[in-house]
Amino acid sequence: MNHRSFGARPRSRRDFLGGAAAVAGAAALGMPAVARSRVTKFSDFIPVRPRGDGEAVRIGIIGTGGMGTGHVDAFTNFRKTNRDNVELVGLADPWKENLNNALKLARERQEGVSVEGYADYRALLDRKDVQGVLIASPEHWHAQHAIDAIEAGKDVYLEKPMCFTLADAMRLYKVVKAHPERIFQVGTQRMRLPRYEAARKLVADGAIGVPTMSQTSYCRNSPGGEWNYYRVDESWKPGETVDWDSWCGPIGKQPWDPYLLNRWRRYKVASTGIVGDLLVHMMTPIMYALQRGWPTRVVAQGQHIVDKAMENHDTVNLTVSFEKEHTMIVAGATNNETGLEDLIRGHKANLYLNGRNCELRAQSAFVDDVENQTIECPDIGNDQDVHRLGWLASIRDRSKPASDVELGTQVMVIVDLATRSMWDGKAWVFDPATMTAKSV
Repeated sequence: MNHRSFGARPRSRRDFLGGAAAVAGAAALGMPAVARSRVTKFSDFIPVRPRGDGEAVRIGIIGTGGMGTGHVDAFTNFRKTNRDNVELVGLADPWKENLNNALKLARERQEGVSVEGYADYRALLDRKDVQGVLIASPEHWHAQHAIDAIEAGKDVYLEKPMCFTLADAMRLYKVVKAHPERIFQVGTQRMRLPRYEAARKLVADGAIGVPTMSQTSYCRNSPGGEWNYYRVDESWKPGETVDWDSWCGPIGKQPWDPYLLNRWRRYKVASTGIVGDLLVHMMTPIMYALQRGWPTRVVAQGQHIVDKAMENHDTVNLTVSFEKEHTMIVAGATNNETGLEDLIRGHKANLYLNGRNCELRAQSAFVDDVENQTIECPDIGNDQDVHRLGWLASIRDRSKPASDVELGTQVMVIVDLATRSMWDGKAWVFDPATMTAKSV
């Protein structure tokens, strides 16, 4: 059943589409305004400098749910195994259970390191000894947490999706661009896999000719309903177990709902579902390889085919056009695990990206001009760990990280416009010159 009795209020059409003609402005597409942060702004006097290999990087984590605790495990393991001299010194979450569990793990793993817990993330950001902050909160909080962290003088690793709405993304984009001295990395998986770097070089060198079309997908099968594997305990109480109003934050006051609290990806008031949670992992590295600029038109269809109780869709199909004359087809499902082959098509050759390597195969009309080849790519192990370590390396040497704000915002154009298209049945276009969107 859909747990409407617990009051997870969906955004109305008016809520979702309000302000669509001026996405780049201050309006947040009908989302309630976030109160001005009380975070002290240290940006003007925290020194930005490279850090030596032997110098500890001190970080904090905002959001200690499943993904946040996974990051606690990873970063404390880096320290324990001498992969990086990183100290996790602070955790923040308005949900006591998650915070206490993550604190226990961080303290057990880091002998000699003091780890503090905070119900209010702003107390963590007020610490001048923290260089970087990893944000793993629910997606409706991503933009505000990241903006406050940057303005408090922190380097940021922001979990995907970069934001909840395009208006959120535009606010964050402006802040990141205004603070080029800060390191900002979106935590998109697969971005460090060598095959995408190899594909990027082949595309740039003209090996496939004009890149005409690409395809990707994220499909899995969850018979019990996607994200229902996150437990719900009827004993949880707002004000006792969790500061519910703080958890809701940017989406405004919501009736208490333990299902929304821990299965928020199922509800459109707090998540874009498959599109933001799953498909960004697949679209981002292909967009990185293609370099086709901003998305300019998105048409999408979402359906409830098996999991009819989930408010967000269990089957989605997207068609995306880019400013440099390219089309991407994207499929997502939580009711069937068979997806599309990862493929970049060119008028002379195709690039196949499903395996570890990058394989180029000529089109029949160009077999005499294009030589088939396989770019052997190394096995880098856990690519998420490589991404985490890459962020730490960028903090040390101030180098540009992978999956930056430009690419993250381009992906958010697709996420937001696809979500609108699925709910209103229209095509949506984005104008890179004015950074605005409208239906057509």
